[in-house]
Amino acid sequence: MSWRAELSLDLSLAQGRSVARYRHDGPLRILQTLYPEGDAICHNVLVHPPGGLVGGDTLSVQMTVGEGAHGLVTTPGATRFYRSEAGARATQQVKASLAPGARLEWLPLEAIAYPGCAALNEARFSLAPGAELLTWDITALGLPAAGAPFGHGEFAQHLEVEGVWLERGLIRADDELLMNSPLGLAGQRCLATLVFAAGEAIAKERQQRALDAVRALIEAQPPELRERSGVTAAHPQVLVLRTLSAVTEPSLLLLRQCWAAWRQELWGLSAAPPRLWAM
Repeated sequence: MSWRAELSLDLSLAQGRSVARYRHDGPLRILQTLYPEGDAICHNVLVHPPGGLVGGDTLSVQMTVGEGAHGLVTTPGATRFYRSEAGARATQQVKASLAPGARLEWLPLEAIAYPGCAALNEARFSLAPGAELLTWDITALGLPAAGAPFGHGEFAQHLEVEGVWLERGLIRADDELLMNSPLGLAGQRCLATLVFAAGEAIAKERQQRALDAVRALIEAQPPELRERSGVTAAHPQVLVLRTLSAVTEPSLLLLRQCWAAWRQELWGLSAAPPRLWAM
């Protein structure tokens, strides 16, 4: 029996306060809405009580961010794509629409591809002029620390800023060149991406400050992570950081540091990490 869970989250600005309203169907909901930075920024904790997906399951998250509103959404744990029977695909779909002047931070913890999974992890964002987005995608292949490598299965990814930037990929465990070649994952099993996107071109000076801040953080990393990390302006409206590591923790730590740097350089905001990140 497959499960489908849906959640619609609407963020709007009312008298200087970003307000969250949501509806859900199935085991997917907002556990808490918090204001650690004051009324202007609404932090939301998204939970999926079953904790994982098997073949045929679908998680669907729809978000709208109204004009001038600012929302941050994160999760307390990883999304687990378990082994799929008979090749049925498990799917996580995220779609967000940002109005002019809106800001969204979509920062879920990692997606774990268990051996034997058949999975699709999809995120689509639509940005009006003046809207801005900070998001990341972290994928962990297998559970190397538990002696369960990603020896079979497949994991598909789709990350899109509509009309601006599209990245799609299929990771198959039996693709030796992709998994282990220096031109592929080079034997690393965590791949992570941090994206800043805007609804219109980012001013050159602003873009350069953001790139310089993250490059300085990359240079401060241990050699094995520094050599597998890079940041670029992939499009006049998009900045992208990529990194590879053997396990999740080094990549996640770098992404958190770079997220904080971009928050400061691009929005003039201090790093106010969600409380659950410290747990």
